[in-house]
Amino acid sequence: MFNKNIITSLEDTADILTKEPAVLFYFSTISCSVGEAFEPKVKDLLLNRFPKIKFFNIDLNMTPKVAAHYSAFVEPTILVFFDGKETIRKSRSIGIYELEEAIKRPYKLIFE
Repeated sequence: MFNKNIITSLEDTADILTKEPAVLFYFSTISCSVGEAFEPKVKDLLLNRFPKIKFFNIDLNMTPKVAAHYSAFVEPTILVFFDGKETIRKSRSIGIYELEEAIKRPYKLIFE
């Protein structure tokens, strides 16, 4: 099972997507300075604006099968799921405001 919101297998993702109404998968590696710098901003955005979305980190190097399954080959890649369905996909150069705007509408539809 997943630990500290770190995903290590496809089974983890399937389990999470069936149990959680809103999920953000954050694909990156520890060697990506952009991904490392952006991750706290994404976590902060979820905490302050979208608290019902659960954050999960997926290391591209440690879980290549998971990355391949979700076609996440560049870092960082963000996938947001609502009710188990991929709703938002952002890769590489992502702005935090752009991500916030993309999440706002589906989040309101489901939770407000």
